[in-house]
Order: sequence, then C-alpha cells, then structure tokens
Amino acid sequence: MYLLGFDLGSSSVKASLVDARTGVCVATDFYPRPEMQIKSLKAGWAEQDPHSWWLNLKAVTKSVVAQAAVQPQEIGAIGISYQMHGLVLVDESLQVLRDSIIWCDSRAVPYGEKALKELGEEKCLSHLLNSPGNFTLSKLAWVKENEPELYKKVRYFMLPGDYIAMRMTGKVCTTASGLSEGIAWDFQQEAPAGFLLDYFGFDAALIPELVPTFGMQGGITAAVAEELGLAEGTPVTYRAGDQPNNALSLNVLHPGEVAATAGTSGVVYGVNADSNYDPQSRVNSFAHVNHLPGAKRIGVLLCINGTAILNTWIKNNVAPEGVSYADMNQLAAAVPVGSEGLTILPFGNGAERVLGNAEPGCSVHGINFLRHGKAHLIRAAHEGIAFSFKYGMDIMNQMGIETTTIRAGHANLFLSPIFRQTLANITGATIELYNTDGSVGAARGAGIGAGIYKDAAEAFATLTKVAVVRPEPSEVEATKEAYHRFAVRCASLR
Repeated sequence: MYLLGFDLGSSSVKASLVDARTGVCVATDFYPRPEMQIKSLKAGWAEQDPHSWWLNLKAVTKSVVAQAAVQPQEIGAIGISYQMHGLVLVDESLQVLRDSIIWCDSRAVPYGEKALKELGEEKCLSHLLNSPGNFTLSKLAWVKENEPELYKKVRYFMLPGDYIAMRMTGKVCTTASGLSEGIAWDFQQEAPAGFLLDYFGFDAALIPELVPTFGMQGGITAAVAEELGLAEGTPVTYRAGDQPNNALSLNVLHPGEVAATAGTSGVVYGVNADSNYDPQSRVNSFAHVNHLPGAKRIGVLLCINGTAILNTWIKNNVAPEGVSYADMNQLAAAVPVGSEGLTILPFGNGAERVLGNAEPGCSVHGINFLRHGKAHLIRAAHEGIAFSFKYGMDIMNQMGIETTTIRAGHANLFLSPIFRQTLANITGATIELYNTDGSVGAARGAGIGAGIYKDAAEAFATLTKVAVVRPEPSEVEATKEAYHRFAVRCASLR
C-alpha cells in the first residue's frame, strides 16, 4: 500500500508517494518549472489563482503515479500540507470568487493592528495567543471593507489546504489547527474565536465544518478521480499548514521537541504543553497537529525572513564567480570561528517579527580592510544566520521551550557545516538531520489519519537520521564571543 502526500507552496506543488510498510519514498516531483506566479497588483500585495494550484497538483500527481508505476487502487490515503495564512473565498456553488490573498501579502496589517488596540492586548493574546496581525481573518476584513459586493457573495472562507481538499472531495471543511493559523481559534474556549468574528462583523456560518487534523475528511469524487488518475473514494485523512507539517515530518510532536528549516527564510518550531504567548508577539503560537482540548500541544513558531536568501546574495554578489555552495563552505572553513571580528546581521528580507516588525536591512559590522576578505564575509553570513536563530530561540525559551535537540531536514543551509556547527555551539543543542520533506510528512500523516499506522510512533519508526551535529567544546567560547557582538547590534535595532 502507498500513501500520497502533497505540499502546496507558493512556488510549486510537490508530491511524494511513500511505501506505507517501508517508509521509503518511491516517487517525488514538483510542478511547475519555473516557479508559480505571484501577482502583486500594488506594493505589499501578493495573490495567486487557486486554480493554478489545482492544475499543478494535477500534473504532479500524474507524474509520481507514473514514476512509481503503481495502480490507483494501491494508494491508501492522501495527506495535504499547504502554505499557511492564505485566504480563499468561495460562493454558494463553491466557485472561487477572487484570487487568494496569500501569506506574504501585507495589506491586512492595519486591520489586525486596529483589532488588537480596540479589543485589547490582554484579551487577544490570552485567547488567540497572537495579535490578529496580518493573518487570514484580518485579510477577510480587508475584503469586507474594500470589496463589499464580492463579500456579499462569500459562502465560506478557507485556507489553501481547505480549498485543495474541497476540490478533491467536494466537502467543505477545516481544522482547529488551520483556524488557529488564521488567528480564528479561541484557545480558552477551544472553539472558533467568536469575539473576533463579532468584532469584524463576520457570520460564524462562513467557517467550514470542523474536522480532525487526522481522520476521514472526505473521499475523492468520481470526476476528480478521473481528472487526477486516482481511484474514486481514496480518502483524504490529514491536512496541516506547512510549518506544523514540517514538524510532523520530523516526528516533532511532544513538549520540548523542536524542528527547524533554513530555506529562503528560516523557521524554528517548538512544541509547548501550555498556552503561553510572547507579550510582544515576536513569535506566533498555533494549535499543533496533535493538539486536543485535554492535551494541549501548542506550536510556537519563530520566523527569520533573512536566512538562506542572504547566503544566495553572498554567492551572487560576493563569492568568486562560478563557485558552488560547497566551494563557499570550503572557503569559509579556512576562517576562524567568529570571522575575526566581522559580524553580519541577516535582516535584509523585509520586516522581522522577531525585531518587533522592524525592517533594518542587512548590515555588516567590523570590517578591517587589512584582514577581511570574501571568505570572512561568507563565514560571517553563515554565523549571522545561526545567531539570528539563537536570538529568536531565547524568546521561545522564555515561553517554556527548553531546546536540547533540534531536528531538521538535510537540506538548504543545514548542508553548511559552518551554519549547523555554529547553531549547535551557540544553543548547546544536538542537531539531528533527516532525509525527509513536507510532502513525505503529509503522506505519513495520511497513514496516521487513515489508521494504516496505529500511532505516530509506528508511522515514524522508519525515519532515520543521516547526520548528527553536537556542540564542539573547543569552539564554544569563541562562538559565544561572536554572538555577544551580534546580540549587542540587534539590541540597537529595537
């Protein structure tokens, strides 16, 4: 039996077929090539056509089924991971009313800020664990005010993953975890946030039916089965936002466990057992995939915008022409820990929530023209990215998440020996690296939701480490000195 997992990102739709018995990914692919279009009709806006997601999902489904040469009837369940915080609107006939306002669109910021001020920080943070901010419900408030005639036609608002599941099954539903991503979940009531819906003037009937994150969420319709090349009735049994799902893919489910990614932006996601929150909203808290009213599992998410994008910028603009990322790592390895006093703050990719939404830009400090060269800049960039993780993780520690182990995919900046060693040295944590990704995690999640696995322990029994990085005692003191310079510079930005 096989499990099919999808990961709907803003650049592509990835799919993986996983052998349920062995845990081996037998086929994987992504569409489109090049990246999906993001429409920006005005500065700060970001929209995508949900139908384009469907067309790319259709193409990638046919690709992985053909690669693996499996029969549609052999696929036992489907799981969906998706870009968080987006807004999809449909009418009574379940037709999309407008392009989706996606996660990186900032037009709703004033609506979230006004709600926080008028409802009160204590009310919002104690119930929502976050400011209403620039999340899904605030995006809907923008539509209500700015597109009133369209808003009158809205029957349901959904997250991107809800839309994909609806297209597959014909059933409109969502999850508590998903509503919490949209800042529409009341953690004190363990129900949709009625007080915020009332504030914005939204009818609660706009919320789709609630279903469990793991479990039967509908079966593939006959028409869709023919369109995708799957079997009618194949169950959709799991869905989650991309960061909670990344944590699941790394078997991060219990209090104190931490997952990390370091792509264009970097994310640290830790699990808490208490409904704690950061009073300054520098990190966000959501219902994790295994959150239940009687067994709280709160996912605390730290996002740093300027991570691997800095490394790419260094490669394109600083490193010797034609060098690879592996070559850059070798150049940087010749420079001592701390980059001989050179410090880079990687905050050059938009407003950084960890800095209170300041947008200081990337900055380089301490250049000595007689000492520093390209290799120093490469190393300082990798160290600065690791230090930005540490800076944010200190906030998570204050919320009760003590980090002893960090799990991550063996990809992106975690391929850099300097980055991962610096992160281990400065946090004191052991870093475990795995060959997995979001689409594989969604497939395993589907296996849990369908009862093919009796529990998560069985689902992840075949997940194996490919590398382990521990703090290097001989480097810890120099790393701490370099981090102190970094933290002093960060403090001056706020």
